[in-house]
Amino acid sequence: MKRRDFLAQAAIAGASLISPRSGYSLEPHRKSSAGQKNKAAIRFGICADLHQDLISDGPSRLKAFIDEMNQMKPDFIIQMGDFCTPKEQNREIVDIWNTFPGPKYHVIGNHDRDGGFTFEQVLSFWGATAEHYSFDRNGYHFIVLNGNERAPKEDYKGYAKSIGPEQRRWLKEDLAATKLPVIVFCHQGIDNDMDGIHEGNHLRIIFEDANRKAGFTKVRVVFSGHHHRDYLNVYNAIHYVQINSISYQFKHNNGGFDFAHCKDPLWAFVSIDEAGDVKLKGRRSVYENGSEEWDNGPEFDEYPTVAHISDRSFRV
Repeated sequence: MKRRDFLAQAAIAGASLISPRSGYSLEPHRKSSAGQKNKAAIRFGICADLHQDLISDGPSRLKAFIDEMNQMKPDFIIQMGDFCTPKEQNREIVDIWNTFPGPKYHVIGNHDRDGGFTFEQVLSFWGATAEHYSFDRNGYHFIVLNGNERAPKEDYKGYAKSIGPEQRRWLKEDLAATKLPVIVFCHQGIDNDMDGIHEGNHLRIIFEDANRKAGFTKVRVVFSGHHHRDYLNVYNAIHYVQINSISYQFKHNNGGFDFAHCKDPLWAFVSIDEAGDVKLKGRRSVYENGSEEWDNGPEFDEYPTVAHISDRSFRV
């Protein structure tokens, strides 16, 4: 059995993966009685990596997501970054997004500033709150991180993918200040060392530290986009869920990229009940050639390229 399959099955069974270095386990904060059906505590729609500036059908893909959310009426919706640059020709994307009448949240992606735009220009164009921020809803505390900072004295010339000292300090203070269970959103993977956040290990320690101090699994789920993959990792009782791109997949090829567009847009609907049971309902599609999986070569061997977001159920 491959490692990713083991992790997914362990999570579905409600187990926690304990890494050899930690030597501790935390029980979920809330448990349900056998056979008891619990009400949903929170429901939200989530999509990632529209890449309006790189595709031709961004408006129709986003509209399909918003149309379904308007029918489902979740407590909020969130997009996980690589949404659109703040160009006037992308105004249609923001207008479609804003047709959802409920609360709407944004995560900044690395491509949202392509062309030299600033964080401030992106936030203003989207009508977004801040680069990183938090909010409470229905008994949960939600944290949105900005993974696009450049580390001090960093000589890496590619896209910035750091969460710097000031933001990490803010994160620690924000976690300490809440008594609620926490859900985290970040564009880049905090669990994925392949093009994920540089300080991923540091951030995982911050999350685990908050859980130790709280005496229960305070930080429960961390959602990411960016990698255009479909997977779940579980480290020390914290579930790290990758949300696949609503639009396409890619792979490196001789210094460039090959692209495979999904025939249908992908997104997920997440519900967490009163006992802390998470149900993620994804969507399935195929690539333009009719296949469900794309050979993306050895670079991303552990995270296959697939045209779906998996349905998942796990206890937090």
